[in-house]
Amino acid sequence: MTSTYPRSNILSPDFYDYPWEPITSVDKSSDFLHIYWGDNISLTCYILWLRENAIGAGGIDIATREGIFEPQYFCEDIKFQKVSITNDGALSILWDPDELPATYHPGWLRHIALNQHIIDSFIPKTTLWTSKEHTQPKCFDAKQVLVCQKSKREWINTLLEKGIAKLQKASEDVNFLEKISEAVGPIRSTNFGKIWDVKADVKLAGNADTNSTANTSLALSPHTDLPTRETPPGFQFLHCLKNETRGGKSTMTDGYAVVETLKADWAEDYQILTTCNWIFFNRGPGIDHRWSGPIIELAEFGRPLTLRAFYPVRAFPDMPLSHIPMAYSAMQRLYKLASDSRFQIQFPFEPGDVVCFDNRRILHGRNAFDGGGFRHLRGIYIDRDEILSCARITNRAMKNK
Repeated sequence: MTSTYPRSNILSPDFYDYPWEPITSVDKSSDFLHIYWGDNISLTCYILWLRENAIGAGGIDIATREGIFEPQYFCEDIKFQKVSITNDGALSILWDPDELPATYHPGWLRHIALNQHIIDSFIPKTTLWTSKEHTQPKCFDAKQVLVCQKSKREWINTLLEKGIAKLQKASEDVNFLEKISEAVGPIRSTNFGKIWDVKADVKLAGNADTNSTANTSLALSPHTDLPTRETPPGFQFLHCLKNETRGGKSTMTDGYAVVETLKADWAEDYQILTTCNWIFFNRGPGIDHRWSGPIIELAEFGRPLTLRAFYPVRAFPDMPLSHIPMAYSAMQRLYKLASDSRFQIQFPFEPGDVVCFDNRRILHGRNAFDGGGFRHLRGIYIDRDEILSCARITNRAMKNK
């Protein structure tokens, strides 16, 4: 049976424009509806899921595209009174007990059948790397990324695939990072503020009035920032405004590659690093951030791999006494691998560079400065959720062109 419904009036329960993919047949079995397309693609839907996704019929609000059918009102009286396909191939349902009509966009239903609704949709696959195949971060023109969707897409995909990408020829405007955040997502504020500065004046080495090793001429061992938080910042962007120093090369190591090597070659260390907890503690006037967890938090339940690897804030072992000696030994192994030339790449910071990297995956650091001069970096954090959202929107837009 078919019914007539103008295609232009059929909305989807979100704000995407879906290709029109006419449904060819539909049948019922108990509380499930089986939907079919002409190329053997099919989708099975539960009755209550369809009911709560009825746009404009008490399921999805037309203005917000959010669900408004409260679960407390689910009941056995909800039934398919009539199921049909419109002349254009949309799904039409008349619902009992209220005799409410609802029509479902066939392209929206098909995108679910094709698994384009899951969290990994339109997200590039992660690829681990070592210094053998990835000697330098892939570079992109900073100004092009802001104005060209294709350049932005390639940059954001590289950032998610490799965990690191570099923008070059950025404006020397101190507010350039805010322009980047406008193109990607909001800045995450921390105890360092929204935008923070790293100013290393080598002439003042040993005498600088600073509370951070980053503002001295000393080397910084491979690390990730803010392991003291339940959810450390996802991505870090560092903009080089000035660099008159010698030495001080930036170092980057792919945590995925190090973790896989530990798992394959040092299984005991891997077990300790992924199961024994440490208390990470930000010490400071007016600051008391603490978190307990392993140095390597494995990816699970949709969460990414998270390395909590910053020894200045790793304060106390939070494990049985018998495990502590093994935990220190395993930690030494991790840091040796992270600093090994097989895994670590090194490159200089030039004015106009913006190095972007996954703070929970990439172990970053720098070599010591070996001469006089001044270097000024500005930094921001942007949560992983924002980077993923940007990638989905950009990749989906390019795919539908």
